[in-house]
Amino acid sequence: MGRAVTVATCALNQWALDFEGNLERIFKSIDIAKSKGARYRLGPELEICGYGCSDHYYESDTLLHSFQVLEKLLESPATQDIICDVGMPVLHRNVRYNCRVIFLNKKILLIRPKISLANGGNYRELRWFAPWSKARHVEEYFLPRIIQEVTGQETVPFGDAVLATKDTCLGAEICEELWAPNSPHIEMGLDGVEIFTNSSGSHHVLRKAHARVDLVNSATAKNGGIYILANQKGCDGDRLYYDGCAMISMNGETVAQGSQFSLDDVEVLVATLDLEDVRSYRAEISSRNLVASKVNPYPRVKVNFALSCPDDVAVPTCMPIQWRHHSPEEEISLGPACWLWDYLRRSKQAGFLLPLSGGIDSSATACLVYSMCHQVCLAVKNGNADVLADARRIVNDETYIPEDPRELCKRVFTTCYMASENSSQDTCNRAKLLAEQIGSYHINLNIDAAVKAVVGIFSVVTGQTPRFSVYGGSSRESLALQNVQARVRMVLAYLFAQLTLWARGMPGGLLVLGSANVDESLRGYLTKYDCSSADINPIGGISKTDLKNFIQYCIENFQLTALRSIMSAPPTAELEPLVDGQVAQTDEADMGMTYAELSVYGKLRKIAKAGPYSMFCKLISMWKEICTPREVASKVKHFFRMYSVNRHKMTILTPSYHAENYSPDDNRFDLRPFLYNTSWSWQFRCIDKQVNVL
Repeated sequence: MGRAVTVATCALNQWALDFEGNLERIFKSIDIAKSKGARYRLGPELEICGYGCSDHYYESDTLLHSFQVLEKLLESPATQDIICDVGMPVLHRNVRYNCRVIFLNKKILLIRPKISLANGGNYRELRWFAPWSKARHVEEYFLPRIIQEVTGQETVPFGDAVLATKDTCLGAEICEELWAPNSPHIEMGLDGVEIFTNSSGSHHVLRKAHARVDLVNSATAKNGGIYILANQKGCDGDRLYYDGCAMISMNGETVAQGSQFSLDDVEVLVATLDLEDVRSYRAEISSRNLVASKVNPYPRVKVNFALSCPDDVAVPTCMPIQWRHHSPEEEISLGPACWLWDYLRRSKQAGFLLPLSGGIDSSATACLVYSMCHQVCLAVKNGNADVLADARRIVNDETYIPEDPRELCKRVFTTCYMASENSSQDTCNRAKLLAEQIGSYHINLNIDAAVKAVVGIFSVVTGQTPRFSVYGGSSRESLALQNVQARVRMVLAYLFAQLTLWARGMPGGLLVLGSANVDESLRGYLTKYDCSSADINPIGGISKTDLKNFIQYCIENFQLTALRSIMSAPPTAELEPLVDGQVAQTDEADMGMTYAELSVYGKLRKIAKAGPYSMFCKLISMWKEICTPREVASKVKHFFRMYSVNRHKMTILTPSYHAENYSPDDNRFDLRPFLYNTSWSWQFRCIDKQVNVL
């Protein structure tokens, strides 16, 4: 009697439309699973084409190439004697579905379409797919000819069914279905399904991992069973970083945990578990058994195959483990660093260029590149041949072995301090010292000549010369002069990114990194088309508060002592003239609000779905110890005026690593108008009425 089943799940760094690379990674995961004795292998959601294909799902090419990859998998000896569960889009009766295709020994057992589609936040699955709405219903799917020639099947089951092997019963969920209030695993478990599978395309958000782990464990805590979760990992071509965390759980406890952040393109978890532990766990839950006796049965696809061996009494099984979660500072250090590495190697560029101002934001960005270099050296030390090959290609040296993060930083990272007459010596020194400690190739330059040339053109044309407010100019003049400096820095950043390596006699170009944090973007405290305009921005979804904590983490873990003075200095743009040689301009004074307040506004606006009136109502309670209702009203009005005046800047925001659920990213996460009636007359009048009452 077989009772010990060996199953495998994986986290794969798939890339949208990279069919060849995706196939190689799928094959590698199957090889590893088989080598460890697994009889079932689960992969991530839409792993064949890559999850982030977006509107490419509309193209028939995407469907064609997915079936071509499936053909390669079916006909390969590597997929013999193991149930393979892969993800791809399928067109059934002219309707496109997000599907699992489950096959064994050149025969497709079941095509299972997704029932609950992810359609909030960054997800737009309803744009490309239809949900399968026929519960416990199976139809015939007519296979394409290229698949028929391999399998000898004309039709296969398509729909909401489960697999009945010789020794157990398996049921599939797909990503969002785990998060739905009526998850399929509930009814499947009551109908005798003992192994639940979930193929996910779930991205990283700070402090989110525990929610996914808790959901998986709770799925089997009340109902018993084995739950296997696979997930995509890495940057597959856009703002998201899929954070792995493949796992296997039984009866409410984790038995296998995959890494959340890693440079390994393929990670496979294998566990051997005792089916009798599931059966005995369920046997004593009387409430479950009473409901189970009344459940509507699922269609069962019979499979002449077992996940266990007949004589397995002595086979050791896996025991529960304690899940180890990263701290938010560790998440910031690792997630964006892995995302940067994927972007660098897949864009085939030679490194990064960062305008390093000596402030917290650009310094945090520099630390992320240093963390990336640290991860690369660690991966090479652990024998990752793919990372080594990528590193050699990036630095254009076939004999290179990255061992020291500082030395690798020198090769792939250029920092540039762009001084003006308004810059202080303190920030210059801080930038230079940090560059020395992380090992970047550092450039000091002065932009005054370029600024004067641009302003001079205006003066020649108009006969007017704008002045800063401290020299008697208007606020319009002062703001325009600040913006010229900021925009000149952007132009120079791209010039140096294109030609610095050329000037040094080296091949390739550099990607420009932006360093505007999520709070500044929300408030619009940045110049349109300044240094916030870059190729990518690893901190654009991270708050100032979290960045400060991350800086402290870097001081302690990377021994970057230069960060201490950066932490203690007040944030400043250094765009206005110095007073007695010292900086007089500060960010928080310019904004009219603190970064701590901005984080609160951001969470209430996006996560709590609060407009001006609702935000006021919440804050008079939250801030009752520090602000009067009239002061709260003034703060809320100021925020919404500034937010709405500057919303247009979000339409050109540099693609940023998505890390916070209150991100103002206009691309697809935070969809709002960018031309507002900035008086908010009706809303503010409602606030004023409440202030008068209070």
